[in-house]
Amino acid sequence: MAGKIRYKTKIAVIGAGQAGLSAGYHLKKMGMEPGPDFIMLDEAPQAGGAWQSRWDSLTLSTVNRIHDLPGMSFEETIGPGQTEVRANSAVPHYYELYEKQFGFQVYRPVKVEKVYLKDERFFIDTSSLAFSALGIINATGTWESPYIPEYPGAALFEGEQLHTRDFKDADYFKGKHVIVVGGGISAIQLLDQISQVTSTTWVTRRPPEFRKGPFDQTAGSLAVAMVEERVRKGLLPQSVVSVTGLPFTAEIENMEKRGVLKRFPMFSEITQTGVKWEGGREESADVILWNTGFRSTFSHLDAVLPREEGGGIKMSGRLATAVAKEPRIHLVGYGPSASTIGANRAGGAAARELLGLLAEKSSPG
Repeated sequence: MAGKIRYKTKIAVIGAGQAGLSAGYHLKKMGMEPGPDFIMLDEAPQAGGAWQSRWDSLTLSTVNRIHDLPGMSFEETIGPGQTEVRANSAVPHYYELYEKQFGFQVYRPVKVEKVYLKDERFFIDTSSLAFSALGIINATGTWESPYIPEYPGAALFEGEQLHTRDFKDADYFKGKHVIVVGGGISAIQLLDQISQVTSTTWVTRRPPEFRKGPFDQTAGSLAVAMVEERVRKGLLPQSVVSVTGLPFTAEIENMEKRGVLKRFPMFSEITQTGVKWEGGREESADVILWNTGFRSTFSHLDAVLPREEGGGIKMSGRLATAVAKEPRIHLVGYGPSASTIGANRAGGAAARELLGLLAEKSSPG
């Protein structure tokens, strides 16, 4: 990035969503000053992480849960009992207040394009500025990398193929037959809304597992441990949600009564007018709505991120946030820390471990 001033800092936090803000809080708590000691880089034009892109009908009563960032209560920023407030406005407002409260220096909108090593420093080239740092906490999340699996005939389909992140409101689908693909929480929420205004077909890769009763701390810890075990071996992670099951809520009970939860296995191919299963059964459709998740966004780290055979990243550290073969890089929001509460804990662990490593490297002898 010739001709641009390169700003030097100790730690660069890439991403200012839940994970990045949590890491920033812990860095400051441990005596690091925003600016000279650590900076935050965020691609979005304003505070809010991926929440600012969520659909309008996702309110605080329908969202899975909003976890507090460390040191500041979410409820205090909206007031008690405000359950019908839109999540895409309430949570960004909370994040904005949080950044101001702790005096974070967030550069935005700044897209990190490439990171490379030179003379023991990470050189960070962005869309508008240039930086260098001794360590990196990557917290870019997954919202910018929607995943749609490849299926035979996809290019032939004359209708629309959309992803969860494209959803705005159910009224858009009126008069259209929608095939909703996916067995996660988002798929269920969108299936519920769309099925109230038009006809739907629900398709999942595996039979969905509904969980009745509370999801206690023990069950949650076991689910996270399963994902953590994979990334410590350098395998690609599964999502935490995929091993927790779906909570059987009042909304799901109502969907069951309406006959919406009749589930079909995955189709084998896509046709011009819809989808087709092995055995010959076909279903016409105007829209295929893929609720098939997201993938971690690490292309900017390709030059410095060691990959294992198969594409995974071998992780280490107390909460598996450190890249085992390059511990000056921590990935927060990857693998076991992909959930919002996991990102909070991982932000603290990454900050402590990275600061400890840098102090060790700078000490004489």
